Amino acid sequence: MAASGADGQLRGQGLHGFYRSGIRVLARMELRLGGVEPLPLQGALTLAAEARFVGAVRIPGDPDPDPALTVERLRHADGVETITVRNTGGRLARLPLEIALGTDLGLLADTAAGRRLADLPGQVQSAGLRWVRPGHSATVAARPSPHAVLAGAGVLRWDLELQPGARWSVELRAEIESSVPTAFRPPTGRAQAVPLPWSEPAVRCDDSRVELLVPRSLDALGGLLLADADRPTDLYAASGVPWRFGLTAADALWAARLLLPLGTRLAAGTLRSLARRQHQGTGSPGPGGSATWTTSGTASTAGAPAASGAPGAAGGPAAGLGPWARPEGLLPGGLRHGGPELPPSCTATEATLLFVTLLAEAWRWGLPEQEVAELLPAAERALAALRANVSDDSGAFLADGPSSVVTDFVTDLGRSAEERAARPLPARCEVQAQAYRAALHGAELLDAFGRHGGAEWRAWAAGLRERFREQFWIDDLSGGRPAAALAGPGRPVPAVAASFVHLLDLGLSADGAYHEGLLDREQTRALAQRLAAPEFDCGWGLRTLSAKSLRFNPLGHRSGAVRVHETALAVAGLSEAGFEREAGVLLEGLLDASTHFEGRLPEMYAGEQRMSGCPPVPHPAACRPAAVSAAAAVHMVLTLAGVRPDVPAGRVVVRPASTAPLGELELTGLRVAGEPFSVRVSRIGVAVVEEAPPALQLGAR
Repeated sequence: MAASGADGQLRGQGLHGFYRSGIRVLARMELRLGGVEPLPLQGALTLAAEARFVGAVRIPGDPDPDPALTVERLRHADGVETITVRNTGGRLARLPLEIALGTDLGLLADTAAGRRLADLPGQVQSAGLRWVRPGHSATVAARPSPHAVLAGAGVLRWDLELQPGARWSVELRAEIESSVPTAFRPPTGRAQAVPLPWSEPAVRCDDSRVELLVPRSLDALGGLLLADADRPTDLYAASGVPWRFGLTAADALWAARLLLPLGTRLAAGTLRSLARRQHQGTGSPGPGGSATWTTSGTASTAGAPAASGAPGAAGGPAAGLGPWARPEGLLPGGLRHGGPELPPSCTATEATLLFVTLLAEAWRWGLPEQEVAELLPAAERALAALRANVSDDSGAFLADGPSSVVTDFVTDLGRSAEERAARPLPARCEVQAQAYRAALHGAELLDAFGRHGGAEWRAWAAGLRERFREQFWIDDLSGGRPAAALAGPGRPVPAVAASFVHLLDLGLSADGAYHEGLLDREQTRALAQRLAAPEFDCGWGLRTLSAKSLRFNPLGHRSGAVRVHETALAVAGLSEAGFEREAGVLLEGLLDASTHFEGRLPEMYAGEQRMSGCPPVPHPAACRPAAVSAAAAVHMVLTLAGVRPDVPAGRVVVRPASTAPLGELELTGLRVAGEPFSVRVSRIGVAVVEEAPPALQLGAR
């Protein structure tokens, strides 16, 4: 990746520089023409991996007030920059071009923590400079070669002589070499020969914000694609730049799930990559996997930057146990900040449950049965991890029906029964929603592929639904709300958090329907009204914590910032539940926010109340791009068309939002059963399917 200010100069400040494999290859690249920096005119991303900067310089002594020289810098994240100087004036221009270079070869983690090492001394190397630190060396090569190299100052110099109308260009290429042996094969970027794992849709809409948001979100997601080292054709999305540029299982699964309307290839690659890293109970991850497990119980992909929530933090999954004392079927995942009123959440739990849901929904969208069957053992192991969390030591699960379940609610799948008893953790509402959905999806897969256990999982899910409605609901004067968590029987955690939106994410089922939710109709109505109220909706999207909370902080990760993913889930879930007015309000806020971020929504931004003339405030620690927010932005638009396939049953249902919040919407290039699917939604909410696989029966609900 590359990071700089809008003027294009790399000054070695903050995150400035070119990075590769978590190392800052180049920290400084400051350009001067005739001894002065160009006046910055424009700096913008052209693609997720490319940026263009334009500046101007007046020729010394030129009486004309207009600048005669323009400087264009085209930068690519892979470490290549092309600098072009044009003389648009009427006089010969003779002046030096100097580029000052430097680097500390520092680690991204140190840079993030504000630790800046001194620049290394440069050495002349052929057409550029070289810097060496134990284990690594970096070079910058120039073409054409500089007229002079000042190694002590780290300066490359060219003496330019440009006639009127002439132009001159130089290409700089930054590279890094490592002499440190590694015991693993790190992931690589997507090879040019490997196509994108999704179709590229054409979106035509009355709302111009959508026509900008969808392609730029997909471009951002494309910049995050990594190829699995064990199978380079299996692609998955890195979590985000700059802080989590690696495999975070939960985020990769979310991104793949939210992009299912554009095909199942990303889902298949993500599922296979994670199945190889799944714990199988024998002291190793899956066959060919390259995961490493720490004694804190946090799993991370070798070579990938750690997710938020440091390994070894107190209360981590299976903390204090041996490195392999964990349930079979657990996927990698560290701890994630839970906000001011809840302990950190375990992303291994979220990923393990989401694995089952993604496999089931990808099957509905048309993932070939052979590929589903190959992944089904991994899904069964994930269900086994859930079963271990809700069974007693003897393995009792549902001997006499739902009432015999020993553990009422699901907590951290990575913790043993002994540790759960010794150090109880709150049971989060979103974990119950994810476990409930995984149980129903798992039952559908088990039944469809002739495996045992489907009836048991349906019965368990029904029992969970009954218990949730009784114990997780808090009655109050506003109509009631879910508890964010239960600290024990009859002890609801009173936080009012946007994690409630997961209760609206019901999961695709048979015949284009969705599963029944954990909330009943009246409870869903009360939740919809609460989410659309000013305590949650800041005008730009949903705050992660109610503004009425004493712990509210508009810049807090989980205490008030707007997370794009949660707002998009709310839009989709509220629309499906029939609360289209509330969904439309949240949709409008997120689309308005997207225009201030040039169609490239970050992971989160400040949850300050919207004010006329004031754009949303960026969050200083947000990833941008972030896989889940980019995929969620696309999903939010596509879901309004209401395409719900059941390819195994040979059926696809289309039920768009009746209020047509985007006006007329035409989507071409979707994928159902691996074939093109196109739909047009009129301004009165009527859908017309214009292209579909001939083997599928069309229906509406």
